Amino acid sequence: MFEQFFKSEAASGVLLLAMTVLALAIANSALAPVYFATLETHAGGLSLLHWINDGLMALFFLLVGLEIRQELTGGELSSWPGRALPGLAALGGMAVPALIYAAVNRHAPATLHGWAIPTATDIAFSLGVLAMFGAAVPATLRIFLTALAIIDDLLAVLIIALFYGSGLSLPFLGLAGLVCAALTLLNRLGVNRLAVYLPLGALLWFFTLRSGIHATIAGVVLAFLLPARGPEGNEGSPALRLEHGLAGWVAWLIVPLFAFANAGVSFAGMSAATLAQPVTMGVAAGLFVGKPLGVLGACWLAVRTGLGRLPQGASWLALAGVAALCGIGFTISLFIGALAFHDGHAIAAAKLGILAGSLASGVAGWLALHRSASVRSADAG
Repeated sequence: MFEQFFKSEAASGVLLLAMTVLALAIANSALAPVYFATLETHAGGLSLLHWINDGLMALFFLLVGLEIRQELTGGELSSWPGRALPGLAALGGMAVPALIYAAVNRHAPATLHGWAIPTATDIAFSLGVLAMFGAAVPATLRIFLTALAIIDDLLAVLIIALFYGSGLSLPFLGLAGLVCAALTLLNRLGVNRLAVYLPLGALLWFFTLRSGIHATIAGVVLAFLLPARGPEGNEGSPALRLEHGLAGWVAWLIVPLFAFANAGVSFAGMSAATLAQPVTMGVAAGLFVGKPLGVLGACWLAVRTGLGRLPQGASWLALAGVAALCGIGFTISLFIGALAFHDGHAIAAAKLGILAGSLASGVAGWLALHRSASVRSADAG
C-alpha cells in the first residue's frame, strides 16, 4: 500500500512542480491582485487559503498518518531502531538550523524572534521531489522521510503553539479530547463503519482548529484512532478502506492545489541587497546548510551508538539526498515568518531566504539522489 501511494505521488510530481511555477508566475504578473484577493476570500469564517491549508491538508496528514501507522505495526518502523532514526533526525534537523539562524542574527536582537523559520520541513514538496525518482529510490527512504517530516511538522506545530501562538483555548481542547475518547471507545467496541468515524473526525478537526493548535494535527490523531482491523482482518479495516479512498484525491488534487495556493510569493519590494540581510542569510543558511547537517549528524550518531540503523537498502549518499530535501521549508517556514515578524521588510527578507534556501536544498537533494540512483542501478546491473 505504501508503494501504491508513492507511485501516485511520483505520477503527480510534475503536476506539483508545474503548479508551483504557475503560482510564482501569477503572483509576479498583472494577475497578482486577483490571485491574492481570491485566496483571501472568506467563507464560513475562514479564507480560501486557510480552507486549503487547514482543511484539505488535514486530509493529507490523515493519509500520511495512516501510512505511518501501518509501518509502525508491521513495516520499517515496527522496531525501536527503525523508529528512533527519523525521530532523532527530526530533532537534529530542527536544532541545527535554529542555532545557525541565531548565530547569524546574534547582533540583531530584533530579528532573533525568527529563529524557528528554518526549522520546518515542507512535507508536500520534499515528498514530491522524492516521488519523482519512483522505484529508483528504496521504499525505506520514502518511509524514513515521511516519518521524519511528520515528526518535524508536529514539532513545528508545538513550536508555534509555545513561542508564536496567541493562546490556547482550554474549552476547545477539552472538547477535542472528548471526541478522541469517543473514537477510542468506538474502536474498543469493535465498530467498523467509516460512516460513524468520519463525522467525529470532522468534529475533531473543528475543535482542534478552534483550540489554537494547528488543525492538520487532527488528521494524524484520527489516523491513529481508526480501527486497523476489520471483521475479515486488516484488509477490511476502516483505516485501510480510507487509505485507499484518499490516495488518489491527495496525489492529484489536494497536494497540487496546496502548492498553487502557497507558492505564489511576490518579489515586489525585494532587491539584491536583501540577500545580505541577517534574516535572509540566517534563513537560507539554516535551511540549506543546517537541515542536512542536523539530519545527517543525528543519523550518524544514532547508527554509531546503536540507537538507530540505516533504512534497509539505503546508502549514505541517498540519505544525504533526503537530508538535503529536508531543507525545503517552504510553507511552514512562510507561516512562521509571518508570525515572527510584523515589519514588511523583515517579512520580505524572510521570504527571500526561504525561497533561496528551499530551492537550493531541492536542487542539492535531487542531484544527490540522482547520483545515488545511478550508482544503485550500476551495482544492480
